[in-house]
Amino acid sequence: MIRKYCFQDRQKVLAMMKDFYSSPAVLHKIPQENILKTLQEVESGSPYADVFILEFENEIAGYALTAYTYSNEAGGKVVWIEELFVLPKFQGKGLGKEFIRYIKSTFGEFARIRLEVEKSNDGAARLYRREGFGALDYKQYFMDKN
Repeated sequence: MIRKYCFQDRQKVLAMMKDFYSSPAVLHKIPQENILKTLQEVESGSPYADVFILEFENEIAGYALTAYTYSNEAGGKVVWIEELFVLPKFQGKGLGKEFIRYIKSTFGEFARIRLEVEKSNDGAARLYRREGFGALDYKQYFMDKN
């Protein structure tokens, strides 16, 4: 089952986000302050981000963080899958695939679904290719506001 995050999920989601940012799926850890800001943004009803809870046999098995933007290149709205994390004991049960399919069906009016994958995360890359994602050969640049 996939459902939207609610405040009662906060502690479990915090723990999973910490696990995600300590895993090889990401390039670097982030401060806990960033995680708390993200959850506050979602809890405030922001139109820019959502957290989804992935459940398996009535247990929280993972989460996904999505963000929304507009792209001239894509010709419309874009859903970014910012994070998709499944707890190790639930991996291999099809939850990642189920979430991708949920996003495809729920956000049908969006022109593009976009995500990033750490180069060494071969399992995730295989899943995304099987679900119809193609690779973009962009180099990404960023500037943090400090």
